[in-house]
Amino acid sequence: MEESVSLKEFLSYYKKAMNLQPVDADSYSPLILAYIGDAVYEVMIRMRVINKGSMPMNRIHRKTASLVKAGAQAKMLRALEEELTEEELAVYRRGRNAKSPTMAKHATMIDYRTSTGMEALVGWLFLREDFERLTELVSRGLGLLGEMDEEKETHHAV
Repeated sequence: MEESVSLKEFLSYYKKAMNLQPVDADSYSPLILAYIGDAVYEVMIRMRVINKGSMPMNRIHRKTASLVKAGAQAKMLRALEEELTEEELAVYRRGRNAKSPTMAKHATMIDYRTSTGMEALVGWLFLREDFERLTELVSRGLGLLGEMDEEKETHHAV
């Protein structure tokens, strides 16, 4: 419980210092949700990767990139889809179906749209401050991708 109190204190301080107003996550377009979700998901993955111990920077980058690319996000969402609530599925579908002016260079259109839907869901959960559900889904998704198996990961000092 102590961790969630410190998170709440941090968020309260952050909002005040940055002069942030309360937001309604449901009022944002799916592409705005995906925009913030992309950043939140990347920070979560970066923290997970560096938490495994010191390793060469290029290895950190490769590992992070492998988990944040559209194909990996799409695979994670597909593995989690049956566990999503109706409301979460609706947010994901809005993001997936949004018409984006760009597309990832190394992804199929289907994977890109699926990953955009996942990022929209991450952004929506983040803006709603449902950090427990957000963390649960990302953690479970990494587990379904085999990325939570400690025995698979080896650590090398820099």
